[in-house]
Amino acid sequence: MSVKCLIIGGGPAGYAAAIYAVRAGLEPVLYEGLQPGGQLTTTTLVANYPGFADGIDANQLMGQMREQAIRLGAVVRSGSVTDIDTSSRPFKLTLDDGQTLQAQTIIVATGASAKYLGLPSETKYKGLGVSACATCDGFFYRKKVVAVVGGGDTACEEAAYLAGLCRKVYMIVRRNVLRATEAMQKKVLGAENIEILWECNTQEVLGDEAGVTGVRLLRNNGEVFDIAVDGFFLAIGHHPNSDIFAGKLDLDEEGYIKTDGKGTKTSVDGIFAAGDVQDPNYRQAIVAAASGAKAAMDAKRFIDSL
Repeated sequence: MSVKCLIIGGGPAGYAAAIYAVRAGLEPVLYEGLQPGGQLTTTTLVANYPGFADGIDANQLMGQMREQAIRLGAVVRSGSVTDIDTSSRPFKLTLDDGQTLQAQTIIVATGASAKYLGLPSETKYKGLGVSACATCDGFFYRKKVVAVVGGGDTACEEAAYLAGLCRKVYMIVRRNVLRATEAMQKKVLGAENIEILWECNTQEVLGDEAGVTGVRLLRNNGEVFDIAVDGFFLAIGHHPNSDIFAGKLDLDEEGYIKTDGKGTKTSVDGIFAAGDVQDPNYRQAIVAAASGAKAAMDAKRFIDSL
């Protein structure tokens, strides 16, 4: 099978790309991957996506994007791309069921995955007080107490953001220093409502049927103690879902796909990248959706130039 435009990934970037691509006559085929709806579906209410005054359930938002793409004429399929040959065009791809197909253009929208600690209790309360996005979920903890795990720039940025909303923010740092830049360190060290718990590791996220109630910590000296919190935020980094593109597209040191800086073009003509797989900075649904639209427009211009 050969298609004009193949979209890999079914999050905000992928669905938006499909909507724009089908309207541009690119007859897109989208493979949703292992997590239809993308990383956004790990949260609950989305309160910061424009157009929904009362917020919208994350799964409902992704479901509506998916339905819109299908109604307009995009072909949306379950399954994942496991291999890709970028040496010549049309590009050759292998699916997880062993099938192969060819594509004149490809839009990579495979997203990124937040790094978690790997605790069973962390998984249990994901979406019930455990979050990897302060910008997404911080609003729900106004005037409450939260904890942020991490000691780098991301953790400091998340803690500083939450400090503007929450009554108190604990930073759980496993070392005796912060790894963040000096400017970010000053930001958190100077905040009255941020308390840093040095040389601590999370043993368990505590909670009940309503959600997170606290965290059990282990200090490096062997002391075990609990803190009461309403929310538990992970800020230990993200991993872009770009493994199958290693050695085939230019990636940065962290694995994010490099684009040309002005649009969504990658190092291979005819392949475009959108959303969190190429964005280490913003990681927001609206930004991902916008870049998906850009990728479809870039793919259209590429097809027209042939």
